[in-house]
Amino acid sequence: MSQQLASLIDHTLLKPEATKEQIVKLSEEAKEYKFASVCVNPTWVSTAYEVLKETPEVKVCTVIGFPLGASTPETKAFETKDAIGKGATEVDMVINVGALKTGDFDLVKRDVQAVADAAKGKALTKVIIETALLTDDEKIKACEISVEAGADFVKTSTGFSTGGATVEDIALMRKTVGPDIGVKASGGVRDTQATLAMVEAGATRIGASAGIAIVKGEKSDSDY
Repeated sequence: MSQQLASLIDHTLLKPEATKEQIVKLSEEAKEYKFASVCVNPTWVSTAYEVLKETPEVKVCTVIGFPLGASTPETKAFETKDAIGKGATEVDMVINVGALKTGDFDLVKRDVQAVADAAKGKALTKVIIETALLTDDEKIKACEISVEAGADFVKTSTGFSTGGATVEDIALMRKTVGPDIGVKASGGVRDTQATLAMVEAGATRIGASAGIAIVKGEKSDSDY
């Protein structure tokens, strides 16, 4: 059970004050527990890659347009190419939430597509829709646009907004994207029970800084 759970977890450290030593430790933990990936800010991609380059089953994941999603499609595409060049094989981008809420769906699609195109054949694209800021109709629309634009996953949250993953949102996202697109629950998943509930609802990846506690059956007081 613990190894099955570990293989679903993106072992995450995105705090702005994270140090190089902490990123190295995160990456070493990911090797030890065989997590799906480490998820780090772009500045630490090369550091994580150096630790993990002999452990290809543990991916290096980074974030794009994080945490607000308000940069331009061109900027996000450049960030994506830069991160891949430094060793990232998964990118978690934040959609333009303001454009979505404005109803400018063309901009939202161009935004996602810019990243998906930059990553195509080189890295998985996960789209953070920031569910805490959206109505259910907006969540559905964000998921539909993400699929149309070529994303591999949809993801609930940055962990830096007003709320994180809920079972209800995971179920809604899974229903919307169908069986072939990944769904990532992130933000507030801190123990085994919560993780299993997300998986039951349709999550295929978990973003958490509490990965070790989750696989050990413990509870973490982590805020991500």
